[in-house]
Amino acid sequence: MKGIVIVTGGTSGIGLATVKRLEAMGYRVYEFSRRASEAANHLRVDVTDEAAVRAAVEEVVAREGRVDILINNAGFGISGAMEFTSSEDAHRLMEVNLFGMDNMIRAVLPHMRRAGRGRIVNLSSVAGVYAIPFQAWYSISKAGVRALTMALANEVAPYGVQVTSVLPGDIKTGFTAARKKSVAGDGEYGGRISRSVARMEHDEQTGMSPDIAAKTVARVATKPGGVKPCYTIGLAYQALVFLERLLPCGVIRRLLFMLYGK
Repeated sequence: MKGIVIVTGGTSGIGLATVKRLEAMGYRVYEFSRRASEAANHLRVDVTDEAAVRAAVEEVVAREGRVDILINNAGFGISGAMEFTSSEDAHRLMEVNLFGMDNMIRAVLPHMRRAGRGRIVNLSSVAGVYAIPFQAWYSISKAGVRALTMALANEVAPYGVQVTSVLPGDIKTGFTAARKKSVAGDGEYGGRISRSVARMEHDEQTGMSPDIAAKTVARVATKPGGVKPCYTIGLAYQALVFLERLLPCGVIRRLLFMLYGK
């Protein structure tokens, strides 16, 4: 056994592929999610329930004595115009994608600090770099993950705990079908909401396989030595993220409008 890993949201897509890859590599993986899982060690946990998260982490520590790696993968998406997105839907997305991650981090950090080592891998997205119209709240949540990662990495570095983020692009998974889609206001917006979502879904369903993404996540999680603050999956997306540093904001906004806003 090489180490003890917790993966959230490991019932499908990137999470499930990551669980399988790490188990094959000889790690003992605990999968946290609300649904049944193929993982050998599954705990039914809602990451938005702080008490449940803490109890589940304490159970892992009681069994194994430590947590070496945390992979924060749990999340979902919503789409629609910000004007017509309900506060309830927006808040629910942020509770899972950002504050659920915070619950997990705060539960494992005391154990990692006392051990003087540990690694936390947060799943962000290229959408956190390029804010996509009609997918605003998802982009906001993933931008928040990048900011959380950068701040936390410096807070815990003196204690031997490393924090990094992984940025997937378009991945062909069940995430597309699971997205909560709303075309409310499509008439007022000239049909642009439905056109944008259709374009996004096409890009996702013709994207890379979750196994490719999981390979990067597992590599980053288990990499010897130090890690960079973020890793983008795929050469094309790496180029896009680099380009964002060079182009003026106005140019980026117009490009995104041409792709997803028209």
